[in-house]
Amino acid sequence: MVRFAHTVFAMPFALIGFFLGIKAAGGFDWLLLLEVVLCMVFARNTAMGFNRWLDRDIDAMNPRTSRREIPAGKISPRNAMVFIIVNIILFIATTFFINRLVFYLSPVALFVVMFYSYTKRFTPLCHFVLGCGLALAPIGAYLAVTGEFAVLPVVYSFMVLTWVSGFDVIYSLQDAEFDTDKHLHSIPQWLGIKGALRLSACVHVVTALLVFVAGYLQGAGVMFTIGAGIFCVLLARQHSIVKADDLRRVNVAFGTFNGVASCVFAAFDIVDILCF
Repeated sequence: MVRFAHTVFAMPFALIGFFLGIKAAGGFDWLLLLEVVLCMVFARNTAMGFNRWLDRDIDAMNPRTSRREIPAGKISPRNAMVFIIVNIILFIATTFFINRLVFYLSPVALFVVMFYSYTKRFTPLCHFVLGCGLALAPIGAYLAVTGEFAVLPVVYSFMVLTWVSGFDVIYSLQDAEFDTDKHLHSIPQWLGIKGALRLSACVHVVTALLVFVAGYLQGAGVMFTIGAGIFCVLLARQHSIVKADDLRRVNVAFGTFNGVASCVFAAFDIVDILCF
């Protein structure tokens, strides 16, 4: 029900936020790193589990999603809800041991990641709400280390917001017809496939600009520049393989390209943060 592969979207940026915090505050703490990773896991489990639980009837009607665990009968709605509640408790409990600020903000984070699941019922901007959920990763990890806000991790959060929103629009192209038939909302349902692809490309241009704003504010060196270059090339590449009349490679663009892009960028960026 919760796909480990999708963790590569937000986790690398949480690690960037963590090491930015380490550089700002000083002093590496293995226990704190474990707590940040656990918060990411519990929040991810909550968000994904809640999405599958809430959308179980919609998923059952969609040929693409009808084999998911709840509509297929592999997991009961009751057991899915138990899983969600356990992860909510574990998330809040873990933040309690980090610092007071992240503990107080933990319900806000949970609200954002769970609220996304409702949004396709009333707004085509649902992709941007999903982006907001994942954008909490770098700023949340930074707050866990420092206990205070700063401009640079917020820039990274906006970068994640636009990046995720843009590729989620591409992913949702597969369901454009279904969304229209069932009166669900999405960018492809609203603007059509061609319009959705154009909007996604524009949003990813903003992402690329924010990458280099982050590098400038960070005083980044050559390692960041290499990672940023690879990230932007992969960002552009996914738009070159998905066409309005050929959606066969949507999953490659969504999963493979973005997963590799985030991991490679984070690896180069963290080295840059620690060494320069």
